[in-house]
Amino acid sequence: MFRKVVISAVLCVLSLSVFANSQAIVVSQIETMTVADSGLLFKARIDTGAGNTSLHAVDLEVMGGESANMKQNIGKTIAFTTVNEQGDKKRMQAEIVSTSTVRNSQGRETRYMVKLDVGFPDSLHNVYVNLRDRSHMNYKLLIGRNFLKKGYLVDVSRKKIIGPVAELSIKQTGLLFNTRIDTGAVENSLHAVDMRIEDEDLNDKTNNVGKMITFTTENDKGETVDVRTKIRGTSFIRNAQGTEVRYMVRLSVGEPRKEYLVDVNLKDRTKMGYKLLIGRNWLQGHYVVDVSQEH
Repeated sequence: MFRKVVISAVLCVLSLSVFANSQAIVVSQIETMTVADSGLLFKARIDTGAGNTSLHAVDLEVMGGESANMKQNIGKTIAFTTVNEQGDKKRMQAEIVSTSTVRNSQGRETRYMVKLDVGFPDSLHNVYVNLRDRSHMNYKLLIGRNFLKKGYLVDVSRKKIIGPVAELSIKQTGLLFNTRIDTGAVENSLHAVDMRIEDEDLNDKTNNVGKMITFTTENDKGETVDVRTKIRGTSFIRNAQGTEVRYMVRLSVGEPRKEYLVDVNLKDRTKMGYKLLIGRNWLQGHYVVDVSQEH
């Protein structure tokens, strides 16, 4: 009888635990999030190893004068500039509520802490955020446990689903492209004609790596635009027509307002059905493809 009671109690606790977890919001290791009053969207890294949330901040200025002892600045207003992954900037102000000493591979570092509304545009939480220069880091917003305790579970395997055709944006063009999603292709490829390279070497394409290139691209609606960027490398492509060497550039590609930087090779795709083709270097770690979503 006692054993039955114990088992029943354990099952009850497990049921309550499952029910509680079912109320939580599941997030993946990377999410598009915002900081209120910044007007910016960030590709945020979800980090269960970090106690506090961290925001990229440079040009810090304590209003009314800064004391050498950082703790004596608690209660003062600090102004700082934050920048998202697309390079959009915003000057912000917040009250210093604390300081945080962090130990990492570079040693010990003390940072100012402020309280900011952070999260998804339709679901923000007021949390402590430490300010630090994250220029050398891939993600300008890091979400720590103090945010996740607000009712979030982290699933690092979770990816978005995309169909074999999707409408994607290339931020540098301002255009939307009806895009073929191709898991058979290693690289992304963008329609490009009238390529103009500064001080071009006509004999050896590899000698043009690092130079600025201007090219014209066009989407399926016939909208055209010129893009100027740096050549990051060359790509040797084998296909049914033989082999060819293409220039590689880095562009912000993705769903509108959710773009991220990725390498793209340039090719005249005039005779092809899609002016933008997405390969595995864009999909990997972000999306799984459901071919049943074909329109």
